[in-house]
Amino acid sequence: MTSAENVWARMSDLVLHGYDRRKVVTETLGLSFFKTKALRRLAPGPLTLGELAERLATDRPYTTLVVDDLEQRGLVSRTVHPGDRRRRLVAVTPAGAEAAATANRILSEPPPLLAALSPDDLSELDRLLRKLTP
Repeated sequence: MTSAENVWARMSDLVLHGYDRRKVVTETLGLSFFKTKALRRLAPGPLTLGELAERLATDRPYTTLVVDDLEQRGLVSRTVHPGDRRRRLVAVTPAGAEAAATANRILSEPPPLLAALSPDDLSELDRLLRKLTP
């Protein structure tokens, strides 16, 4: 295994397996992670079903099913689009906004081992990661 492959494996293991925040989100909210992702995409403002489907990288029929479920749970609402009565806007309700905020808090919490690094180590890791960020 090359050095780059070894580092990538360690990074993947840390993010995807060692500290599975997605599982914590689903258990906390009682929603699939995909439904939580939909709420997080809607939190900044209403979207049409087509726009939401595009941002979720899925098809409109599946997006409709997801929105139907979120609406039944009281997490989103649908209204007529002001510019085109044939389209609907989907927006989070106050409960949906709270769920999205909870998910964002959980997902942004660093793993304990990362938080325990010294300020110098964190600074060095940040410097290296900035080199990898386009």
